[in-house]
Amino acid sequence: MALKISESASVQMPMKTVASLIVLVAMGVLGYTELTARLVSLETSRELFENDLLKKSEQVPVDQEQLFLLEDLYKSVEKIEVRIENMMHNKVNIQFLQKQMEKALFDLENLKDKVRANGSKH
Repeated sequence: MALKISESASVQMPMKTVASLIVLVAMGVLGYTELTARLVSLETSRELFENDLLKKSEQVPVDQEQLFLLEDLYKSVEKIEVRIENMMHNKVNIQFLQKQMEKALFDLENLKDKVRANGSKH
């Protein structure tokens, strides 16, 4: 039993059903295109983010050299700070010793004057 359909065959369908089918197909196509556009957008932004992250994480030799120079400068500054602190202590010690020496010279002159005074009486 073969089904014979010719050009003159007609199909009756209510217009409401035809309109509903057209709207349903249009909504399906629109939803699919929106979904694929969103996926493409997310994949693109992820790829860009990964590329930016990789570019930032790569250090070129110039950057490495600058980092080594900075580390060396920090070490030098720390050594200089230690020397300056030691020099401050030395300054205090020198000033104290100068005062002590001036006092000793003053006492020595007083003793010399006393010896001279004692020597002239005899």
